[in-house]
Amino acid sequence: MFIESIKTINLAEEEARKAILLAQDNANEAIESAQMAGKDIVASTIARAESEIAHLTRTMDHKATEEAMELASTVANRQATLRARAERRLEEASVLIFERIVNV
Repeated sequence: MFIESIKTINLAEEEARKAILLAQDNANEAIESAQMAGKDIVASTIARAESEIAHLTRTMDHKATEEAMELASTVANRQATLRARAERRLEEASVLIFERIVNV
């Protein structure tokens, strides 16, 4: 009876060791699976972020181009206005100079 008790205890210990090893294997597999899922999520998030950054960059480039063209148009209009005013004043100045020379 004593030997049977020892055999039963040894058998129970062996089964417990196997159960522990199986649980450790299952836990390791679950950890690996979770890590892989996490890596997939991170990769997906990075890809989505890169795509969004590319889209925002294109949008901002387009907007900047439009604003630059608008600014160039405004500058060209101001330049034309200033040129016309300068030419008008130049003409007025030359009339005044001519009058002074003739009237002297």
